[in-house]
Amino acid sequence: MTKLTFGAHPYLLGFEQLERLVERTAKTAAEGYPPFNIEAVSENAYRITLAVAGFREDDLAITVEDRQLVVRGRQGEDTTDRVFLHRGIAARAFQRSFVMADGVEVAGANLEHGLLHIDLRRLVPETVVQTIQINSGPSGSGRIGRK
Repeated sequence: MTKLTFGAHPYLLGFEQLERLVERTAKTAAEGYPPFNIEAVSENAYRITLAVAGFREDDLAITVEDRQLVVRGRQGEDTTDRVFLHRGIAARAFQRSFVMADGVEVAGANLEHGLLHIDLRRLVPETVVQTIQINSGPSGSGRIGRK
């Protein structure tokens, strides 16, 4: 028995990368630290908020790599001689990834009160209508015209 994948479905032309995208997203969902929220700010705007208590701006890095938003945090070494009776505030390094759709871009980021806010916006593409001319003759010689 063969496995039917997204890219193999006859009505999903050009979606071969969809399965890889779903697999990559499933791997990043297993991460548990730091906790985060995702909210729809408007129809074409989103905000990701990560709880990064104890991290300074210099400890954080935000990059976009191949449609993947990557947030990394690494605190400097604690050189004080503090003795903790209980240490419940995590100070470990992290990497949190979010896969972004085509047309979604990072609009900005800010850090306030231990929360890192990353604003995203979706660019709305203009609608393109194509008229396909039908020719008689050999297959594959049709021309595409845009309106």
